[in-house]
Amino acid sequence: MKHLLQFDFLADKEKNTLTIRREFMANRQLVWDCYTKSDLLDRWFAPKPFTTKTKSMEFREGGHWHYAMVEPDGKEYWSWVGYHKINPIDSYTSSDAFCNEKGEINTDLPQAEWVVSFTDKNENTLVETIVTYQSLADLETIIEMGMEQGMMATLEKLDELLLTLNP
Repeated sequence: MKHLLQFDFLADKEKNTLTIRREFMANRQLVWDCYTKSDLLDRWFAPKPFTTKTKSMEFREGGHWHYAMVEPDGKEYWSWVGYHKINPIDSYTSSDAFCNEKGEINTDLPQAEWVVSFTDKNENTLVETIVTYQSLADLETIIEMGMEQGMMATLEKLDELLLTLNP
């Protein structure tokens, strides 16, 4: 039986934002851990058939996550996440940018600010992510790059991981 979990992907072209709401069949602490621990992120944070590898991560205010999404042939796409404000198991804010393996930001590609919130929804957890881009052109570029399909596939991998982690 397939459970119908909430998934909303809303683009606001006046505010240059994406709002992504996704429900997970797990408690908030476990979902929080999957979003904030590199060993768990490496198991889900990329759409199939990509994998994820963390080069370095410090989940703390002022910290970062430097990681790559890796194609089956080994081609790597690097990103840099900077963590700003963290309210454990409730929310965090971060900035997100494409970079190279050395962590040097690619200023030719869109950068964004993320607000990620975790709330209880009955026995499940609802994660709301609001991504704000610097311009409408940046928002449209990300949408054209396949952000909606990529997020759907990535969050389905988290569903699969949660099934293996849930007692």
